Amino acid sequence: MTAIALTIAGSDSSGGAGIQADLKTFSALGVYGASVITALTAQNTQGVEAVHVVPPDFVLKQMRAVAADLAVGAIKIGMLATGAVIEAVAEGLKDFQGVPVVLDPVMVAASGDALLDADAVETLRSVLIPLARLITPNLPEAAKLLGVPPARNEYEMAVQALKLTEAGANAVLIKGGHAEGPTSVDILFEGGEPFSFEAPRVPTRNTHGTGCTLSAAIAAELAKGAPLKESVAAAKAYITAAIQAADQLSIGKGRGPVHHFHAWWPRGSKVRV
Repeated sequence: MTAIALTIAGSDSSGGAGIQADLKTFSALGVYGASVITALTAQNTQGVEAVHVVPPDFVLKQMRAVAADLAVGAIKIGMLATGAVIEAVAEGLKDFQGVPVVLDPVMVAASGDALLDADAVETLRSVLIPLARLITPNLPEAAKLLGVPPARNEYEMAVQALKLTEAGANAVLIKGGHAEGPTSVDILFEGGEPFSFEAPRVPTRNTHGTGCTLSAAIAAELAKGAPLKESVAAAKAYITAAIQAADQLSIGKGRGPVHHFHAWWPRGSKVRV
């Protein structure tokens, strides 16, 4: 059967993050992508200018339309914007019993613009996180979910991952992209000993959509039937290569996107938009 992954997230009008990044990632990894749009954003590589939230009942209708027809193998959830949308998504997941969910708890864009209402954080924590197979917070997101300062090293990342599972998460991947140092380390915890994934830190400002892309890549691998740890390892390798190739693109005036199709486009070609 064709591997199918579903993304439930916001739309990025500049194409570098959100729904657009997720669908590019699914395609690059050989998975058919379906989508449920939770919000429309007017944004580019320099920032978010406006957000239009999709009515929660229409979010639910999109999910039910997909569930009624497509054999979805994994779900990635990104920007949800409001508590009401979170509740709608939780309701819609009832039609996807047994399908692994990768939840990227998107709160703030790379530009610093808020993508989740402040009063919706508790709803995300209590309603949706327990339904996910894996959550993928970055350092600031993990800290906000726990109400503590961001982790400063791998030990503190592991401690926060443990605390998130104690608070209801089934498995946690804390991403170390916001840290410093020559390597970027992500910590996976699903009980037992934490497992680390390391990659060289790439000196580029073109990192728009990295979090969306990593979580989408994990979902793509899960949709193909891979176990969780192997899915995370493959996704980490994919996003690292996409960041390494990001400077082959010249997109916009701010933080450009990663190169989702680095393995497909002619190496050395520079695309300008």
